[in-house]
Amino acid sequence: MTDVDDPRVWPLHAPAVAAPFHELAHASLGAATAQASDALDADLRARLRALLDAGDGAALAAIFDAAPGAAIYRHLWRQLAQVEAAGGEGALAATVFVLPLVLVAGIEEGARMTATLPCVLRDAGALAALLREHGALGGNQSFGLSSVLAAADALAPARLPSLLDRETLQRAATATPLDLPPAPIQLSGAHESAHLRFLAGVAVAAPGADLLAARDVGAWGMPLTLALGAQVAVPGTTVLALPHAPSRLVSAVHIGRSLQREVSAQLFVGNALRRFRAAVGEPSAAISAHRAADAPAGGELRLSLSSPFGPRDAEGFRCPLYATDRTADVVQMLVALLRDCRVADVRIVPGLHADRDPATDVTLLFKVDALH
Repeated sequence: MTDVDDPRVWPLHAPAVAAPFHELAHASLGAATAQASDALDADLRARLRALLDAGDGAALAAIFDAAPGAAIYRHLWRQLAQVEAAGGEGALAATVFVLPLVLVAGIEEGARMTATLPCVLRDAGALAALLREHGALGGNQSFGLSSVLAAADALAPARLPSLLDRETLQRAATATPLDLPPAPIQLSGAHESAHLRFLAGVAVAAPGADLLAARDVGAWGMPLTLALGAQVAVPGTTVLALPHAPSRLVSAVHIGRSLQREVSAQLFVGNALRRFRAAVGEPSAAISAHRAADAPAGGELRLSLSSPFGPRDAEGFRCPLYATDRTADVVQMLVALLRDCRVADVRIVPGLHADRDPATDVTLLFKVDALH
C-alpha cells in the first residue's frame, strides 16, 4: 500500500484572471467525451498562448499559484507544455532548452567548513562544444549555452513570456546568452548535499525538427559530468554533477525537482543505513504525511529510520511534495529505494499529521516500535 493523504494546502479562492482557466481545466477533466475534452483543451491552450504573446507573466503566475488542487494544476501544466512545444505564430525555428542538473556537493575532508559555489561557468563554450561533439540535441550543431547555473525560480511561470518571446529568441540565436541569474550554493558541514540547478540554452534548427526527443542522457553524460564538476567546484570542495536530458522550460522544473528529491533521499538513506548497521543492526522505516508551513506546498512526506535497540538514534528525511506531484508516486519512490537498500520493515503511517510533536515541539517523526 502506497496511498497516503495529500498533505499539501491548496488555495480556496482564485483571482479573477485565474478562475476561467481553472474552470476550463475542471470541465475538461470531467468531460463526458474525448471530443468535448479536446475542444475545452484547445480553448485553454489558446488562452495560455495569448498570455505568453502578451508578455503577461503575472497572469500566468496567478493561474498556477491559485490552482485549487493537484489534478487542475497538472492539467494546466500539461497544456502549457503543449503551447511551448508548438511555438507561436511567426516564431523562429529556435528551441529554448534546459538541462536539469543535480549537484552533489560537499566540503573536502580537512578543508574549511563553509564554502560558496558561485555557479558561474568559466567556459560555457567548452561545454557546448562537448555536447556537440557527443551528439546531444539530436546532433544539432547550432546552439549556445548560458554562462550560469540558475535556480528553479528563474524558470517559474512568471518568467516564461520573457524567456520565450521573439526578441529573446533572436538575441539568443545570435549567440547572446539567455538572461538568467546565477544561483550560488552555500556549503557547510561534513555531509554531501544535493542542489538543483539548470543550464539553459537556445538551439536553431530547421522548422519542425524535434531536438528534445531523447529522454535519456546519451554519450555526452559522463564527459559533461566531469567538465561541469571541474568548472563549478572551488578549492576545498567536491562536486558531482548529475545531468538529465535536455527538456523544454515548462517540463524542466518538474523533472529537476523529482531528480533532486530522489538523489537527496538516496544520500539520506545510504548515510543513515551505514550508521545504523554499524551500531545497532537493521532499522525499520516509517513514511508519513505532514502539514508544514515551510514546505514548498504546505505539506510534505517524512521518512524516518529507527530501531528499538537504539531509541536515541532515530533519523528523519523531509521529502518535499510539489504542485505537479502525485503523492502516491513519491511514496512509491521512497518504498522502492528502501527495498533496493534491503530495508525489510517499511510501514506507511495512515492519516495526516502535524509538523511538530505537541509534547516536545520538535519535528514530528514516527518510530515503528511506537506504532500500533
